[in-house]
Amino acid sequence: QVQLEESGGGSVQAGGSLRLSCEVSGSTTSNYATMGWFRQYPGKEREGVAAIYTGSGRTYYADSVKARFTISQDHAKNTLSLLMIPVKPEDTAMYYCAVGFNRQPRGLFSRSGYAYWGQGTQVTVSS
Repeated sequence: QVQLEESGGGSVQAGGSLRLSCEVSGSTTSNYATMGWFRQYPGKEREGVAAIYTGSGRTYYADSVKARFTISQDHAKNTLSLLMIPVKPEDTAMYYCAVGFNRQPRGLFSRSGYAYWGQGTQVTVSS
């Protein structure tokens, strides 16, 4: 059974940093074509913020987080990470990691492009 567990969320002041981690169990990260981070505001649809092709390591970012967030993978540890620096109040959301088999760029930030999801970790940024 594949399970994803996020950690590292919490409260931080604007301008600070957070590192989110996602541990994959029941499978290995190298089995998947893509891994990604999504976030969801209350009452809103889940949106993709960062994604990585596991084979090439090529990364993609939403415009709202470009140059501030860095996605990375560690196949040896079966983990996916998201470094957020500097954070802004508008980054306040629930963050989810996901893994999948999609290889199409248009699917990188689509929920349908991912097969397995974590339960989420809350990030709260105060001004």
